[in-house]
Amino acid sequence: MSFPRVAWLAALLLPGMAVAGPLLWEELPPLPNPDGVAGPFTGVHGDALIVAGGANFPQPVWETEKAWHADIHVLLRETGTDGPVYQWVSGFQLDRPVAYGASVSTPHGVLCMGGDNREGVYAEVFLLRWNPASQSVDREDMPPLPAPCANAGAALIGNTVYVAGGMTGPGLETAQSSFWSLDLSQKGGPGFGWRELTPWPGPPRALAIVAAQHNGVHDCVYVISGRRQRGDGEVEFLQDVYEFTPAKHRPGAPDASSAWRRRADAPRCVMAGTGAALGQSHIFILSGAEGSLFHQTDALRDSHPGFPKEAFAYHTITDTWTGAGATPANQVTATAVRWGADTVNDPVILASGETRPRVRSPKVWSVRPAPGEKHFGAPDFSVLGLYLAAMVAVGVFFSFRNKTSDDFCRGGRRIPWFVAGMSIFATMLSSITFMAIPAKAYATDWVYFLVNMMVIAITPLVIALFLPFFRRIDAASAYEYLEKRFNRFARLFASASFVLFQTGRMAVVLYLPALALAAITPLSDRDCILLMGGLSIVYCALGGLEAVVWTDTVQSFVLLGGALFSLVLIVMRVDGGLSGFMATAMAQDKFHLANLDFSRHSYATTALWVVVLGGLAQALVPYASDMAVVQRYMSVPDTARAKKAIWTNAIAVIPATMLFFGVGTALFVFYSHHPDRLDPTFKTDAIFPLFIARELPVGVAGLVVAGIFAAAQSTISTSMNSISTALVADFVRPLNWIHSERAYLRLARALTVLMGAAGTLLALNFASSDIKSLWDQFMMILGLLGGSMCGLFCLGIFTTRTNGPGAIIGALAGAAGLFLVQRHTSVHLLLYAFVGIVICFAAGYTASLAFGPVKQSISGLTIYTLRGQETKEGDQRAS
Repeated sequence: MSFPRVAWLAALLLPGMAVAGPLLWEELPPLPNPDGVAGPFTGVHGDALIVAGGANFPQPVWETEKAWHADIHVLLRETGTDGPVYQWVSGFQLDRPVAYGASVSTPHGVLCMGGDNREGVYAEVFLLRWNPASQSVDREDMPPLPAPCANAGAALIGNTVYVAGGMTGPGLETAQSSFWSLDLSQKGGPGFGWRELTPWPGPPRALAIVAAQHNGVHDCVYVISGRRQRGDGEVEFLQDVYEFTPAKHRPGAPDASSAWRRRADAPRCVMAGTGAALGQSHIFILSGAEGSLFHQTDALRDSHPGFPKEAFAYHTITDTWTGAGATPANQVTATAVRWGADTVNDPVILASGETRPRVRSPKVWSVRPAPGEKHFGAPDFSVLGLYLAAMVAVGVFFSFRNKTSDDFCRGGRRIPWFVAGMSIFATMLSSITFMAIPAKAYATDWVYFLVNMMVIAITPLVIALFLPFFRRIDAASAYEYLEKRFNRFARLFASASFVLFQTGRMAVVLYLPALALAAITPLSDRDCILLMGGLSIVYCALGGLEAVVWTDTVQSFVLLGGALFSLVLIVMRVDGGLSGFMATAMAQDKFHLANLDFSRHSYATTALWVVVLGGLAQALVPYASDMAVVQRYMSVPDTARAKKAIWTNAIAVIPATMLFFGVGTALFVFYSHHPDRLDPTFKTDAIFPLFIARELPVGVAGLVVAGIFAAAQSTISTSMNSISTALVADFVRPLNWIHSERAYLRLARALTVLMGAAGTLLALNFASSDIKSLWDQFMMILGLLGGSMCGLFCLGIFTTRTNGPGAIIGALAGAAGLFLVQRHTSVHLLLYAFVGIVICFAAGYTASLAFGPVKQSISGLTIYTLRGQETKEGDQRAS
């Protein structure tokens, strides 16, 4: 269904709804005050909209003086059979009439700050809360502002409220650059109060729009437009925009202003307007006054049709502005508030406000992004359907070759080395690479590129130091080594950690391609998750490891081909082609590769040493201790071919990483040139699917989406198979409850289905969340669960003194210590795996000193005893 038809139906079927550009405006019951008010405190608490205070000019507006109000009106909504039902409740009062203060919705209530009336400007701050039990409004006093302030703006990030600008007196000459914050998490504590932060580098201002939004890296505060009075007495109407990053603000630092940066100017002055975050990276300006109107005489103002009725959209990642269509009203000196937590589906409310000088409106508007256009047609569905059917057919084909559990779990050790290598590559690539890495490069730069390159650095170490031990034990599970080296509990701990990690990984890589399909088809993301999970379970449960590795190999070429085709097409669509692409990317420093930061705070950034050290640890975890990868080492006939498989993966990583980072950079350039094509209903992680949905020709989109599905299925199927292998080999087989290989095979297939269903259910939970970057979430999971696993292998291989009890203590300490680091420090997520490994290694070795020496034989189980054992075995074979 095309957008014009959606808009026409919406206007026809929903009374009071207007469609303007990418926004849907729905008129709600008007404010009980028929004249309306300007500058009221507005916010949402307890699922109730609170509108308090405000000022207006009673009728006739040109013959009366301004009146300030103390009335509090509450709009309640209930779910009716035909949609929400709204009802105003009034009869509540503020302590005094007041208007033009700042307000922001918080979990504690609507925080009301400052304001003025005929008697002066105030610094008082208080919370208004809706009490549904008593049907009343409760008030709680809070610490006052550092100075009286009116016509300021406010925004909330986490638990911290930020207030910017405003006036300390009745005249514009008192406009200020003050920037204050209040951490509500300290409420009730001894240090609870306002902090004065470093102000923006631009001029002071009042009536600025202040909003909070994510810029692809951090949550930020944006100060937009406003007006001030210059030293010569002239009023200056501002268009400049400034971004404040709380994560970069360090009071007392030599350059505390580094937390601020100038961004692209607004298309015109939008002072006294309203702005709200919609989606994950857009700020929509719903109203705003330009300067020309205020230079007119009273008579001209009276005949003026009103403030310009046009909306604008600012995109925080590309730093671009675009028109957002005409609006049914331009109500300034109001506060736009979100009614709900969902930044896409829950509406932004614009209640009352000033429509021209001295004139107020009682109208209340609910604003949502309009649905976008979809082009996925029958040819695309045909291509995608053929691909999915082919993958299931592969599973059916190999199902006839699975006679034993060894066939199912290790492919009978008959896998060609090139296929095993490409399977490792496809497994580690996944839809996280296909979508999240382009999204990361689109939102930032190439700093994370070096993370993948650490695979090249770690490959010789894996081959020399880890591979011999895995090949030597010749077991279905890599964790059998831990039992031989330490004890059974170490094996079970590592295996259980692996199972938990792979289940979470399945959920992430199911969710990402579901975003792509949901964005371009009538199916929801939940429908897509169920479709993907179901098909993957079928072909993996049927064909076992052989089906997995062969489909991985095919899928590697499908996903690389789809990405390469997309990159070429994106660059062709950029203004100026390849030269235009390079010029924009270079100008925006999108190829920036390293942050040379060695300050004492660099551990919390993507400094070069953090990327390199974290990247080495991130690479070491899967290639040295992940059953899903080690299983490939064990699926080839001998060690020589296992080495070739590992190098095949390492070499393939180089062009693939360049390709996917290039796609992300190309997407940034494309949408910088065409910001009107961005859609706020798409999450940042879905920027590649947005391009697929809107820009690719019919039929071609199906090929690229097949690549996304290929990336997801290669990882999902690997996870399912390796989890079932670990559970059978580590938990079931040692108990000797089953005495038939056929029974083990049936159990492995049943566990594949069960764990695949668990990953699918977890993916459904992800779909209901608002995760800013799934790459970041994935790195957190990998560091928490993977660090201790890798630490255990390092303790076993590189020490002779570590014993079983010490290793267990180290593993538990690694997991617990890393959890505390994640929760209570600002250590960058790239270092999580490194921290986990180091804590496990240090704690395990130290704890071992409290126990006796290792009692069991460790011959051939450490790097110090392996060579001697190999020599001894060689002599025995020779004799």
